Amino acid sequence: MKKKADYIKRIEIKGLWGRKNISWELRPDVNILSGVNGIGKSTILNNSVTSLTMLEGGALKNGVQPGVSFVFSPEDATYIHFDVIRSFDRPLLNSELLGKIGNQKVKTELDWQLYQLQRRYLDYQVNIGNRIIELLTGGKPEDASEVSRPKTSFQNLIDDLFSETGKKIIRKSNEILFEQDGDTLTPYQLSSGEKQMLVILLTVLVQDNQSYALFMDEPEISLHVEWQQRLISLIRSLNPHVQIILTTHSPALIMNGWIDAVTEVSDITTH
Repeated sequence: MKKKADYIKRIEIKGLWGRKNISWELRPDVNILSGVNGIGKSTILNNSVTSLTMLEGGALKNGVQPGVSFVFSPEDATYIHFDVIRSFDRPLLNSELLGKIGNQKVKTELDWQLYQLQRRYLDYQVNIGNRIIELLTGGKPEDASEVSRPKTSFQNLIDDLFSETGKKIIRKSNEILFEQDGDTLTPYQLSSGEKQMLVILLTVLVQDNQSYALFMDEPEISLHVEWQQRLISLIRSLNPHVQIILTTHSPALIMNGWIDAVTEVSDITTH
């Protein structure tokens, strides 16, 4: 019988590069992997994500990929939901994929993530809309207001973050669109840093306050230092049940109380 995990307690990788073993004990809230360039931070994250993505639907069973294993909480859980965010805004080179999208505005990896998230955002709105109708017809207006609170918080956060450039989310739109000086902008017209922050916060929102694991590889890339400092608290304000697992080179990312969440690669590696 399948049982969903609340978070990952431990990641183990045997034979990394044919000679190293990794055993990383994880916290349920925030986990930050640090180390010098070339020591294997991204490799550890990527190997973990590869195991997760071997099964469709974002579910992992123990022992999916040889050499990579996971311990869940609770330990009798058989799978966990997850998301992974790639921060590099590189050109999208897959011409076949571009053809399927049929949208010439989608030109980079961040654009592709935004394209996918737009569809998830529409599904999310349908789900919360149905729940709100059910609660209102059941005479529970306070509960209905609570269901809509994360979406409103997300919109307020984005408006605050983008305030210096005068961009605001168009709240009556079913998809993510922005207004700036009377013009309507799509997410693909944002700067790399704005796209990246939108991808991160939108990914957290559409998980609909459920427990899951969020993997991020150097999320500070393209983000202003102030946004780096606020990133973890912003994520957890939208969903306190998310387990954050990330790599970073940025001291700013850990400044607001997350120094104890940092793990050095050398401390979890044996030969």
